[in-house]
Amino acid sequence: MVNITVTGAGGRMGKTIIAECIETNGVSLVSALEHEGNASLGKDAGIISGLDKIGVKIVDSATNAFKKSDVIIDFSAPEASVRNVELAGELGKAIVVGTTGFSVHHRDIIKEVSENTRVVLAPNMSVGVNVLLKLVSEAAKVLGDSYDLEIFEAHHRHKADAPSGTALRIAEVAAHALDRDLEKVAVYERKGIIGERGDKEIGVQTIRAGDIVGDHTVLFAGTGERIELIHRAHSRSTFASGAVRAARWVVQKASGLYDMQDVLGLK
Repeated sequence: MVNITVTGAGGRMGKTIIAECIETNGVSLVSALEHEGNASLGKDAGIISGLDKIGVKIVDSATNAFKKSDVIIDFSAPEASVRNVELAGELGKAIVVGTTGFSVHHRDIIKEVSENTRVVLAPNMSVGVNVLLKLVSEAAKVLGDSYDLEIFEAHHRHKADAPSGTALRIAEVAAHALDRDLEKVAVYERKGIIGERGDKEIGVQTIRAGDIVGDHTVLFAGTGERIELIHRAHSRSTFASGAVRAARWVVQKASGLYDMQDVLGLK
């Protein structure tokens, strides 16, 4: 049995992950965490996730919560996630992080902590999205510079960071396959008289509207034809399922920094 703590328990993803933990064989939700002052504190985690009472109350002490766990699943905010990773490292606990919007400095801290504990860091835990990443890499290698590459992402109106972590990861994977420096070729906005498109540009465009869970389209456009690779998430449960799968996988691994490609055996 893998004992799990879920952070951000009162949020949309937190509730979905709690429900996934409750309904998945082989794992046990032992603690649920929220920040001080959150309206969910003291409530039963099962009830707030829309299921029956399970006797696990939402708390605000990360140390006490983490000590009960084999692995932590964290979907929160960058600063909070980094603190949680550091605490997991101090306590020797594995952690699965699905938070997006990290700075280079944040990533450096997480990488350093992973030298002494097990960390899965992925902007998208969906199995389908990670298959998409594999397909993008293979397509980019075959199509090369003869095809223009554009990435479109759409999410709900409440999402704070843009572009999405998934879109950025797609761009990174494509740039690597094409032997390009993403920092030099990425184009995140076009407006006005911009001139002809550069041969090596990788466009990343953002939409924020309504309650869109998450759509990603990768367009390879050549002369006379185009290829579109599309992933649409219909429910947050797909991310929760992947996160729990990653949690079960990582507890058996040596210290290191992993992603969902590792979890799914796609490398």
